[in-house]
Amino acid sequence: MISDSSRRRLLGAALLWPVYSLAQSCGKPTPRQTEGPFFKPQSPERNVLVQGNAATLLVTGRVLGPDCKPVAHALLDFWHADEKGEYDNSGFHYRGHQFSDADGRYRLETIVPAEYPGRARHIHVKLQPPGGRLLTTQLYFPNQERNEADDLFRPELAMQMTTRSVGRFDFVLG
Repeated sequence: MISDSSRRRLLGAALLWPVYSLAQSCGKPTPRQTEGPFFKPQSPERNVLVQGNAATLLVTGRVLGPDCKPVAHALLDFWHADEKGEYDNSGFHYRGHQFSDADGRYRLETIVPAEYPGRARHIHVKLQPPGGRLLTTQLYFPNQERNEADDLFRPELAMQMTTRSVGRFDFVLG
């Protein structure tokens, strides 16, 4: 037999259940970071940034709203350093943009960018949902020696690496 106090606790919890369900969260919104000095507008639309026979890195994920629903047709503009830690400022080598699909998914094929003085390995991203606010941020590689020395590194921006060459990151818009 259930006591009156237990019954009241169960009833109270049941009444609050819809509130908890409505407050569902995909996690904190993706933090903003500097675009740095190397952003170049009007990158080509493409999701494969690899040229030649370079070893590839595959980064996948989703763009989600604060309600955890996928954001379709969000613009994702990626750029990063090359194998020597240099950015191509005269062309669009390791630069490109794409749009998330109907389920908010994106897929980027590129290389693992090199570190350069003062910075850990990272990939820059500008993300904008249709008609929404622009988010500029950076993705990092977990468990890298240089992460702690990079003042911009944030662990919540580290990709989940399933192998050395496959990573995942879900963006959550605020």
